[in-house]
Amino acid sequence: MELYHMALKIVSGVLLVSVMVHSTMAKHSTIGRYPILMPNVHPDRPELYLCTPIKVDYTQSYYIVGFEPNATMNTAHHMLLYGCGKPGSNTPVWDCGEMSRQSVMSSLEEESFSPCGKGSHSQIIYAWARDAPKLNLPDGVGFKVGQDSPIKYIILQVHYAHVDQFKDGSRDDSGIFIHYTLEPMPKQAGVLLLGTAGEIPPHSVEKMEASCEITEHKEIYPFAYRTHTHSLGKVVSGFKVRRDEQGVDQWTLLGKRDPLTPQMFYPIENFEPIRYGDRLAARCTMKSDRDRTTRIGATNDDEMCNFYLMYYVNNDEPLDTKYCFSMGPPQFRWSYPSSDLNNIPDFEASHL
Repeated sequence: MELYHMALKIVSGVLLVSVMVHSTMAKHSTIGRYPILMPNVHPDRPELYLCTPIKVDYTQSYYIVGFEPNATMNTAHHMLLYGCGKPGSNTPVWDCGEMSRQSVMSSLEEESFSPCGKGSHSQIIYAWARDAPKLNLPDGVGFKVGQDSPIKYIILQVHYAHVDQFKDGSRDDSGIFIHYTLEPMPKQAGVLLLGTAGEIPPHSVEKMEASCEITEHKEIYPFAYRTHTHSLGKVVSGFKVRRDEQGVDQWTLLGKRDPLTPQMFYPIENFEPIRYGDRLAARCTMKSDRDRTTRIGATNDDEMCNFYLMYYVNNDEPLDTKYCFSMGPPQFRWSYPSSDLNNIPDFEASHL
């Protein structure tokens, strides 16, 4: 009988825990389960973002193959797991902000807002909202962390939009149980996040759009997608765009959803590989009945436009590119000449 260990510790060095999983199947991978949870925090104000870190045992490589949420939308507005080279703080819990604010609006970038340390490796490996269920990755697919990976820390970020339930002094342990194995996975997983800045005028329908070209000589195989907006989102769609020999863009739908349904990772619409020279494009169709302009931001009164694409590579490393952001409307639109896009499927991108 084999014995596997996964050693993780809180950054402060106060706590060191080992999870031991006994193998009962000689030639098959053993799946361990590890809790990444808020350490009984007391959220004391609305729109609070809290982060807590886990340091991965650097002596081995681990492969995350599943995510099991431990939260409800009545408590947590959304949760993210970041893979980092180092944490944004050396404390067990800190006040942190939303990645989109840092990536798009550099003038707001402050280390205190950052889940990952400034200048270190940073990528999103999982996102949850609206009571989404657990996610199991396809056979042979895993996120590599630890020894042979730039991911040395896993950071849990929880957004507490409302805190009425904590006014009596109660505390929270929302988070995610990760499922992992020591068996090397032949298909390494990655996530590419498309998003925008921009603003939505009062009493309007606005299309917030982003696009990026794949500039790395790798084939990626998409298998899941996730959408995220706040309350104004009506449809979020994502596409692969490949230009044919006549110079006409061929748009292939990757995924499209009402973002106010459970914000889980859903199976991709088209599993064909994405390769060098292809473009990825995302649109969030927003409808505002407000008397004010709504801007991209971290609070529930602001908005977000995010399309997450989860993919794997065969016997290779995931893309170095982790994020694809645009300045959004009115500075950026698919229809602008600077976007270098044509044959835009306007109706399909905005209607379910």
